Amino acid sequence: MLVLSRKTGDQILIGEDIIIKVISIEKDSVKLGIDAPKNIKVLRYELLQEVKSENVEALQGRERLNKIKDLKEILFDEQG
Repeated sequence: MLVLSRKTGDQILIGEDIIIKVISIEKDSVKLGIDAPKNIKVLRYELLQEVKSENVEALQGRERLNKIKDLKEILFDEQG
C-alpha cells in the first residue's frame, strides 16, 4: 500500500488516465475528485461491501426457505 500526504489542490495520477485530486480537507473528512475514463468503474468501497453483505443475507434467507420447503415436502410425503 502506498501512503501519501497531500494538500488541497494536489493530485495523484494512477496509470495514464486516472487523476485523483484533493478538493478539500475539513476536520475528519477529505473530499476527493476522481477523473477516470467512463469505462472505469469508480465505486465507494463501503457501499460495495454493504451490497455484498445484503446479497449474502438474501442467499442465506433463500437457503432457509428452501430447507423449510424441503421439510414440508418430507412431512407431507410421510403423511400422504
